Amino acid sequence: MKSLEVILMETVGPVTLNSASLLLENLVEMHRVDCINWKEFSGKPAVDFRIGHTADHLLLKFYVREDFLRAMETEINGDVYQDSCVEFFLAIDGRHYYNFEFNCIGTPHVAWGEGRHNRQHLPPEVVRTIGVKSSLGKEPFGVRTGPFSWNLVVLIPASVLVHDPGISFAGLSATANFYKCGDKLPEPHFVTWNPVGTPQPDFHRPEFFGKIDFE
Repeated sequence: MKSLEVILMETVGPVTLNSASLLLENLVEMHRVDCINWKEFSGKPAVDFRIGHTADHLLLKFYVREDFLRAMETEINGDVYQDSCVEFFLAIDGRHYYNFEFNCIGTPHVAWGEGRHNRQHLPPEVVRTIGVKSSLGKEPFGVRTGPFSWNLVVLIPASVLVHDPGISFAGLSATANFYKCGDKLPEPHFVTWNPVGTPQPDFHRPEFFGKIDFE
């Protein structure tokens, strides 16, 4: 099981997407998403991320280099996994977990539950409080052939964790995994940070999450 420490970052005034990006770039080390768990899906885009927190916000930045792009989904809680997509799954109690998914133009999909089935989508008004900024902009597009490089900054308020009211990231010990996928790309891929030991691609397996501790 992999593990990482998420540092607490001091800020002057409210944190913004721009300040979050600068804080992460200046203070936080890079982590690689590079586990190929399923040989039939051997595509391996270059994926890295930085993560930090300010007690009441989680700061996350993905960096992606890949040969194909797709960005068709524009609806909150839509099927962003079919596009060029990065994902962050977080389990507070070891069983129930939040899945944060973003396509490459920043369309979010967020849900909560104990497994793949019967998940509860977070209300759109809650999801909208998540800040997202993509280097590719916000406009949808079909499949493009590259290579391409893009990045995505995400700012998640602790208040988004509606099933854990009053939670702070400070001192939190949890489990998590980070993913890159693209189900409808010309060459679909399913890449993970912590290895996943299932016969077929399945990101919804908290037993394969890594350890994540917040200062």
